[in-house]
Amino acid sequence: MPKKTFEDAMTQLEKIVQELEAGDLPLEKALKRFEEGVRLSKFCFDKLEETEKKITLLSSDASGNVSEAPFDDGRQEQEEDE
Repeated sequence: MPKKTFEDAMTQLEKIVQELEAGDLPLEKALKRFEEGVRLSKFCFDKLEETEKKITLLSSDASGNVSEAPFDDGRQEQEEDE
Protein backbone atom coordinates (compact mmCIF):
# COMPACT_ATOMS: atom_id res chain seq x y z
CA MET A 1 0.00 0.00 0.00
CA PRO A 2 1.54 3.36 -1.03
CA LYS A 3 2.14 5.94 1.66
CA LYS A 4 -0.66 8.51 1.92
CA THR A 5 0.29 12.06 0.99
CA PHE A 6 -1.12 15.30 2.33
CA GLU A 7 -2.52 16.11 -1.11
CA ASP A 8 -4.25 12.72 -1.42
CA ALA A 9 -5.77 13.09 2.03
CA MET A 10 -7.04 16.59 1.22
CA THR A 11 -8.61 15.35 -2.01
CA GLN A 12 -10.36 12.53 -0.14
CA LEU A 13 -11.48 14.93 2.58
CA GLU A 14 -12.95 17.34 0.02
CA LYS A 15 -14.88 14.45 -1.58
CA ILE A 16 -16.26 13.39 1.81
CA VAL A 17 -17.35 16.95 2.59
CA GLN A 18 -19.18 17.15 -0.75
CA GLU A 19 -20.91 13.83 -0.11
CA LEU A 20 -21.99 14.87 3.38
CA GLU A 21 -23.17 18.29 2.22
CA ALA A 22 -25.27 16.69 -0.51
CA GLY A 23 -27.25 14.94 2.21
CA ASP A 24 -28.01 11.88 0.08
CA LEU A 25 -26.25 9.30 2.24
CA PRO A 26 -28.08 7.03 4.65
CA LEU A 27 -27.30 7.87 8.28
CA GLU A 28 -25.04 4.85 8.88
CA LYS A 29 -22.95 5.54 5.77
CA ALA A 30 -22.83 9.27 6.54
CA LEU A 31 -21.49 8.48 10.01
CA LYS A 32 -18.77 6.22 8.56
CA ARG A 33 -17.79 8.90 6.04
CA PHE A 34 -17.74 11.50 8.84
CA GLU A 35 -15.44 9.27 10.91
CA GLU A 36 -13.17 8.82 7.90
CA GLY A 37 -13.16 12.58 7.41
CA VAL A 38 -12.12 13.14 11.03
CA ARG A 39 -9.22 10.69 10.57
CA LEU A 40 -8.15 12.42 7.36
CA SER A 41 -8.43 15.82 9.03
CA LYS A 42 -6.18 14.66 11.88
CA PHE A 43 -3.70 13.21 9.38
CA CYS A 44 -3.57 16.54 7.51
CA PHE A 45 -3.23 18.52 10.74
CA ASP A 46 -0.38 16.26 11.89
CA LYS A 47 1.39 16.63 8.52
CA LEU A 48 1.09 20.41 8.66
CA GLU A 49 2.37 20.47 12.23
CA GLU A 50 5.30 18.22 11.30
CA THR A 51 6.14 20.47 8.35
CA GLU A 52 5.97 23.58 10.52
CA LYS A 53 8.44 22.00 12.96
CA LYS A 54 10.82 21.15 10.11
CA ILE A 55 10.64 24.70 8.77
CA THR A 56 11.29 26.12 12.23
CA LEU A 57 14.28 23.82 12.62
CA LEU A 58 15.63 24.80 9.20
CA SER A 59 15.17 28.51 9.86
CA SER A 60 16.99 28.53 13.22
CA ASP A 61 20.60 29.68 13.48
CA ALA A 62 23.50 27.82 15.10
CA SER A 63 22.46 29.09 18.54
CA GLY A 64 18.94 27.77 18.08
CA ASN A 65 17.40 31.21 17.65
CA VAL A 66 14.53 31.20 15.21
CA SER A 67 14.13 34.16 12.93
CA GLU A 68 10.86 34.90 11.24
CA ALA A 69 10.60 36.61 7.89
CA PRO A 70 7.66 36.99 5.55
CA PHE A 71 7.53 34.45 2.75
CA ASP A 72 8.30 36.06 -0.59
CA ASP A 73 7.30 33.96 -3.55
CA GLY A 74 7.76 36.79 -6.04
CA ARG A 75 4.05 37.12 -6.82
CA GLN A 76 3.68 40.62 -5.43
CA GLU A 77 6.41 41.93 -7.73
CA GLN A 78 4.76 40.21 -10.70
CA GLU A 79 1.37 41.71 -9.83
CA GLU A 80 2.87 45.21 -9.52
CA ASP A 81 4.52 44.87 -12.94
CA GLU A 82 1.19 43.98 -14.62
